[in-house]
Amino acid sequence: MSQAVLDRSERKRGAVLEAATSLFLAKGYDGTTMDEVAALAAVSKPTLYRYFADKERLYAAIVAATTDNIDGLLRLVAEELAASHDPREGLSRLAGKFLTALMQPDLLRLRRLVIANAERFPEVGQGWFSGGFERVLETLSAAFQRYAAKGRLRIDDPLMAANHFAGLLLWIPLNRAMFSGKCDSDPAELARYAQAGVDAFLRGYGTETVR
Repeated sequence: MSQAVLDRSERKRGAVLEAATSLFLAKGYDGTTMDEVAALAAVSKPTLYRYFADKERLYAAIVAATTDNIDGLLRLVAEELAASHDPREGLSRLAGKFLTALMQPDLLRLRRLVIANAERFPEVGQGWFSGGFERVLETLSAAFQRYAAKGRLRIDDPLMAANHFAGLLLWIPLNRAMFSGKCDSDPAELARYAQAGVDAFLRGYGTETVR
């Protein structure tokens, strides 16, 4: 098979994934049909089924594809916390960017979609968590362990501390978004939650010099 044919095939597959993502996020799993995906992607039904044998596999593919975007967040976490020896400085820089990244409208819609179908497709939900947010927690944990080794944080369980930090940042805005159905966040409000989360975290885990 020529490279041109392979490139064209990959473009079609990409168009299918883009169309499916748009429809699943807007209409949910049950509200989306394979006919609609084929029409929006401008491909034939046989072409669609050649790439994805059924709607369940297509759904799993669009969820899995979003975990690729987590690499940017992992770099953000690692770089921001490696750039400063002062936990308050590093965490304050990170917190606002972290919240902004995780409160993006399409990511909130995807979260709702995955949660709504978690009982039906538990392996998809677990894969999304393991390949995405769990990796972020592990990166945070490693950074906290380095701070602790230098005496800048008091931490016995770095992974638990990473969960606490993420929870302090996300609990209010994420729950409001999940229950209200709204996807737009006020940047000033997110900045306030970010700073309050950092302050609370350092009151619990900071040493006397960084509280």
